[in-house]
Amino acid sequence: MSGDTGVSAVRLPDVVAEPAVTSALAADLTTAGYTVEGVDALWGTEAAAALHRGVRVAARRALAARPTTPLSTTATLFVLGLPVSRADAEAAFPAAGVPALVAAGVLRIDGDSVAAAVDLRPYAFVDDLGAGSWWIVSDLGELALGHAISEEHVLGIGGATTTLSGLQLPVPVRRVLDLGTGCGIQAMHARRFADQVVATDISRRALDIARFNAQLNGIDGIEFRHGSLFEPVAGERFDRIVSNPPFVITPRREGVPAYEYRDGGMVGDALVETVLRGLAEHLEPGGTAQLLGNWEHRWGDDGLERVRSWFADTDLDVWVVEREREDPPAYAETWIRDGGTKPGTPVFDDLVDAWLDDFRDRHVTGVGFGYVVVRSGGTSALRRFERLPQVLGANPAGLGATIARTLDAVSWLAGRDDDAFAAAHLRVAGDVTEERHYWPGNDDPTVMTLVQGGGFGRRVDADTALAAFVGAADGELTVGQIVGAIAQLTGVDDRALSADLLPRLRDLVLDGLLLPA
Repeated sequence: MSGDTGVSAVRLPDVVAEPAVTSALAADLTTAGYTVEGVDALWGTEAAAALHRGVRVAARRALAARPTTPLSTTATLFVLGLPVSRADAEAAFPAAGVPALVAAGVLRIDGDSVAAAVDLRPYAFVDDLGAGSWWIVSDLGELALGHAISEEHVLGIGGATTTLSGLQLPVPVRRVLDLGTGCGIQAMHARRFADQVVATDISRRALDIARFNAQLNGIDGIEFRHGSLFEPVAGERFDRIVSNPPFVITPRREGVPAYEYRDGGMVGDALVETVLRGLAEHLEPGGTAQLLGNWEHRWGDDGLERVRSWFADTDLDVWVVEREREDPPAYAETWIRDGGTKPGTPVFDDLVDAWLDDFRDRHVTGVGFGYVVVRSGGTSALRRFERLPQVLGANPAGLGATIARTLDAVSWLAGRDDDAFAAAHLRVAGDVTEERHYWPGNDDPTVMTLVQGGGFGRRVDADTALAAFVGAADGELTVGQIVGAIAQLTGVDDRALSADLLPRLRDLVLDGLLLPA
């Protein structure tokens, strides 16, 4: 394959500024009210939804019907990617000044107009420390550029961003490694629970933008290092490692663009394998890692079993969740479109051919996406590889607290044999409800299901004994006492019921439906 790939070859501006400039820019954005709520209020929910679909017409029309303000000017520049007059730009940035923002690579002069040189968005989040908001600089997307993005493009906030930030454990630690920091968002989230963060990336441009974002939001304690994967931290260990690595599977062929933010330069899922195999030597005892990734399913070779094999020679606790699986055509189309190449064009079709040829040659039948959670410590008590395609529970702050609770449950369960477990006190979690289904006219339920409202939103089928135990689990009686009472009421053997119930109760503790009292 050769020829024009449609990828932009325009050199991107350097994004670097002195602290005085970023402080002044932050002051201007604050004065303008440049927040998620403020921007959405400018054009309403319908226009905001259209913007998420990549269409800015409704938002542009809404702004045209309103007086020009610093907020509308800022949103026009950075959200809609449209130019404004020099006078309006100067009114929007009185503290920073247009010349300083041009020198910083944030704005550019285009004749009598001023245009955005980067994307700069407000970002709001909730974690266990409460609600927060930042401004995040990244590179202009396809909508603002009007063409495919550059191979050195630095990605901004997306679905993967919020997923990984929500996976981070809300537990204070000393040192965190953000491997492949990109625009720096994960390092910034990690800093809320860490004394020090080391953020690495193979892209110097990404490091410049990440440093700019930390500076813009007044976040210190992050050290930025250039290099590939674990090279910048050779010989060092961390209490936590977070990473959204450049895991996208890309054909190694001439004419196929290699975007730095998503392509690690290896064949297939080898980059994810390399990162996962490298965790053990960079985690402190008891340290954890939370990552996103994808893995190939091949002829006769299940993807999750391949991931399991990558940990075969380690003593790590490992929990891998496959949330989605895409077939080769869907995977190819997703990532080609992500780069800004439009379907229906010859370039798009050529790229799909390259992807499908690569998958065919390597016997790939699908690609799984999901989460990887690892803990060091030498127990191997947790080796869980599962598929959870169902909808998550209500998790406004993400899954970090759920993961932390699960890791605690693993340790708690590992320290208790059946006798100790029977002597424990359990209570049902506050987000658990029970569904019952009846045949018409029948007093006995035909189906009983325990439903988790938070966490992974698990649904567990229950028989009479399990439902009765959960209903009685208020922390007052021991496990053994409740099981004994159920055995007496139902007329079954106590030991037989214990042998049946205890393994299932352990699973409910692991999944967070039952909690140690």
